[in-house]
Amino acid sequence: MLTKGAEVAAFKNAYDLLTFESTLGLDLEAWSQSAVLDYHWMVTFFNWVYIWLHWPVILGALILLYHYNRHRYTLMRNAMLISGALGLVFFAFFPVAPPRFFDGFTDTVAELSTSYKYLQPPSVVNKYAALPSFHVGWNVLAGVVLFRSTRAIPVRIFAVASPLLMSVAVVLTGNHWVIDGFVGTALALIGLYVAHRLGWLTRRWQEPTAEEVPESTKDPELAKVGPAGIEPATERL
Repeated sequence: MLTKGAEVAAFKNAYDLLTFESTLGLDLEAWSQSAVLDYHWMVTFFNWVYIWLHWPVILGALILLYHYNRHRYTLMRNAMLISGALGLVFFAFFPVAPPRFFDGFTDTVAELSTSYKYLQPPSVVNKYAALPSFHVGWNVLAGVVLFRSTRAIPVRIFAVASPLLMSVAVVLTGNHWVIDGFVGTALALIGLYVAHRLGWLTRRWQEPTAEEVPESTKDPELAKVGPAGIEPATERL
């Protein structure tokens, strides 16, 4: 609602952002998308990454952590709320039009896929919320927490690969500028740090005393382990 009628500001901010990127040598959006548009399989692959490796991964991580590692669940949840609140400041006061609204770019998700309508209905999407990219930031957040919550190699590989693939997908699909991913990641990590420092407010992920530690978690062999190798934690992240 706040960004309705903010088209002029959103496009001006996008131009300023692109100018800033060019000074850093990060203005790779047009070149990178044009390099893959002729490869239908690659476009389809990154469309699916953009759509299905965002909310399904984040919600899946939260559900697993809620059931098998409540401490880490609370940490990730709070980090999302904190970083999301910071992101709202950008969305409200610094609207940025994404690359797909500019000549020379293709909105591959909208034009070549219909799946996005189920997870991101156009009627509820802020069109000028390119900066920051929480597609990247929250995937990084989920990856960090999952990586620290399991020793299972396949899950750890996925925790690293998912945000890396998403960082590429948001640019190749024309939905974000390169710098959007960096800002989204920075806000997510700030949220994680603040959530960690303020964890005592919830008392849900503090280290329990010796008397509070369940007997099953004192013996690693008896600890309850989730389907993704997620283990109960008695330590802070």
